[in-house]
Amino acid sequence: MLYTLHETSYYGAAPLRLTALMTRDFWSSPLNPARNTDFGRRIFATADLFSNLTRRYRRPDWGIDSVEIGAHAVPVTRKTVWSSPWVKLTHFSRDAGALRRAGRRGPQPSVLIVAPLSGHYATLLRGTVQAFLPDHEVYITEWENARSVPVLEGRFDFHDYIDHVRQMLQVVGPRAHVVAVCQPGPPVLAAVSLMSEEGDDARPASMTYMGSPIDARHSPTVTNQLAEERPFAWFASNMIYTAPPPYPGMGRRVYPGFVQLYSFMSMNLDRHKEAHLKYLDHLMADDGDSADKHLEFYDEYLSVLDLTEEFYLQTVDYVFQRYLLPKGELVHRGRLVDPGAITDVGLLTVEGENDDISGIGQTQAAHDLCANLPGELKADYIQPHVGHYGVFNGRRFREEIYPRVREFIALHESRFHKSADRP
Repeated sequence: MLYTLHETSYYGAAPLRLTALMTRDFWSSPLNPARNTDFGRRIFATADLFSNLTRRYRRPDWGIDSVEIGAHAVPVTRKTVWSSPWVKLTHFSRDAGALRRAGRRGPQPSVLIVAPLSGHYATLLRGTVQAFLPDHEVYITEWENARSVPVLEGRFDFHDYIDHVRQMLQVVGPRAHVVAVCQPGPPVLAAVSLMSEEGDDARPASMTYMGSPIDARHSPTVTNQLAEERPFAWFASNMIYTAPPPYPGMGRRVYPGFVQLYSFMSMNLDRHKEAHLKYLDHLMADDGDSADKHLEFYDEYLSVLDLTEEFYLQTVDYVFQRYLLPKGELVHRGRLVDPGAITDVGLLTVEGENDDISGIGQTQAAHDLCANLPGELKADYIQPHVGHYGVFNGRRFREEIYPRVREFIALHESRFHKSADRP
């Protein structure tokens, strides 16, 4: 019922939204002699803010057409190299000729960035991709919005996620490098554990976990406490709704993206209110650059996708309530998942000092789970003065975190090739 009410409110606000758009255009028109008056800017700013708050936020564009390498602009094209109804594996392919002119000769490490399936689109990692592109062949998972997948395509759960990660590593491999950002940590570690146990040649040469809830019992945050305080039945009864028409997935039971968004925003409601008031002030002061930065952030932040009922509830159950992976109790397709089977995959964990989503120690827990991995193959880094978002985006990520990840990947790329060259 909530989903239907949400959609009804959106369509019900259409006349007001249209009026706001017309008002905004009228007071911003160069033909309006009063557009630059204090009154005109106030009316324009108010109408613009209302239209932005009530509009539909679609899947954002990547906007990555080139990458700067040295003094050269290297063209980049996106190619789907594998897909299922639930995900596209996207390769950011760099122009080979331009790469040679930029001094990049020979193969570079292949990196699979596993984007979170937790409410936002993969484009939230735009800055992450841009950082990796000069030095790597970059692949990323673009998860599908559950309300866009017809019911006839079947279910998608936690175990399907693990299988998908394995399949994509096989497409990118052999011995690529996997980077799991936030939510994917547990299923990616499970996938690598299973591949290592089987001796799969496509197992990665290194794995990097960034702000991931590998063991959510450490330094519990508000998110963790909510999962612990509420019984599982509460999540099943209060967080799951049916996707309405006209979506292709109508009838599918989902955890709506807008519910996740409201939950996140309520954690920092005053900050979001202040940001929108500042946006209003910037518009009234005709400060277009600051207003554009605000829109750029919220165009991404307010674009959300739905999760399937089964994936969401299993994640709550497995990761945040029963802690199956760190307790050694996660069973996948009848097999116990044992991270101790990992013996030759480099492990790097990255955490943010002020992370309010995955607290300090939750990601580091991967080191204890990979008990048979030699110490020289492990590394850990805690970035001072950053929260969750800063672990994979922003200035400190580019200048302080990414160089460490790049060096770690280069070290294990070299180690893999030396091992492969031995008779």
